[in-house]
Amino acid sequence: MTDPWVALTADTDLVERLGELRHAHEVFTTAGRLELPVRSVVGESWRRSVRARVSPDGAAQVELGADELGPYREGHPLARAMPVIRELMSAYATDGEHLLAVCDAYGRLLWVEGHETTRRRAGRMNFVEGARWSESVAGTNAPGTAIAVDRPVQVFAAEHFLRPVQQWTCAAAPLHDPRTGRVLGAVDITGGNRLAHPHSLAFVQAVARAAESQLALLAPSPAEESVQLSALGRDEALLVAGGRKIRLSRRHSEILVTLARHPEGLGGDELLIELYEDESVTPVTLRAELSRLRRLLGPELLLSRPYRFAAPVDADFDTVARRLASGAVAAALSAYAGPLLPGSQAPSVARLRRRLDDQLRASLIARGDPGLLADWAYSPWGEEDLPVWQALAAAAPPGQRAAPLARARELDAEQR
Repeated sequence: MTDPWVALTADTDLVERLGELRHAHEVFTTAGRLELPVRSVVGESWRRSVRARVSPDGAAQVELGADELGPYREGHPLARAMPVIRELMSAYATDGEHLLAVCDAYGRLLWVEGHETTRRRAGRMNFVEGARWSESVAGTNAPGTAIAVDRPVQVFAAEHFLRPVQQWTCAAAPLHDPRTGRVLGAVDITGGNRLAHPHSLAFVQAVARAAESQLALLAPSPAEESVQLSALGRDEALLVAGGRKIRLSRRHSEILVTLARHPEGLGGDELLIELYEDESVTPVTLRAELSRLRRLLGPELLLSRPYRFAAPVDADFDTVARRLASGAVAAALSAYAGPLLPGSQAPSVARLRRRLDDQLRASLIARGDPGLLADWAYSPWGEEDLPVWQALAAAAPPGQRAAPLARARELDAEQR
């Protein structure tokens, strides 16, 4: 199988695979041991489900009652994408006796539509509007797992963590805010074994892209409170706010990265400690720097007493940290453009840079995926990273181990 996010290849024997998965699920839930043919994305999701103390015999819970659901979804950003989603999916769902579902970023189902008989059957397992299907509540399932890993994913039969859900197959893709990139929710197609085909995942991915394109078309002009900060892999950060793109100086970059990590704000003395290692820079010098920065950005964006942003900041380094926290290692690596302000020696920046790099490196090594390890090892920042080269040499297929093994030995000799 070339795509790990697809549950089955077109020529897979469904009955045989179903039996293997049921056995693997039983072994995992009783002995905690993963066995083939469980895909890595499913095995990792099962482990997260266990850590969240989800019972294999449990059920999703309805969190939004009828009186809350209507107003909540009417005001939700994804409501604007529903006409496109329905246009693309409704006939497919109804004719195929499937369901289309859209959830929010918490995994709560806001819309569940499609074949009426299938809806009644799904209702017995609480696959209904208002129910929460996040991994932390309902275990492994396509919409919940797609949100957790921020990737389109297909879940087949006994790959579901909850036993009552194992008669179903589903495919889902996350939906993102076109301006900030934040996950807004997911779109899902749910039904029987007829959905156990690579085409169902490709279909739902295409629907997600169309929905995001619709959101981008309908999005208002960038508001003044919209703030994006890019500081990975660059010494001079880029700030996008109120429709303006501002390339910052190195010192201003350090200030804004530090303030982005402290949304509650910092006083002048606190900021001085965060930015400078010694006492060579006086409070007067810092105040002058901040005054220049406020003139550049505008006092409506950068407030004082304490110094802070006037609106939430969507920073690229926070995106990486969020994805790592959810276990989405591949998605975190894809968002990582390099070390945070690599030339900066400001204490707060250096600490954050080191912590983010260490967490990402540790996650890559723990995952043991040769493709992800190679992406890091062959990057400018990973070419001398001995632990990653050693992990790559161990994880690579036998025929591809020679080069990483030689590089690991070379680095080991140099660092002794």
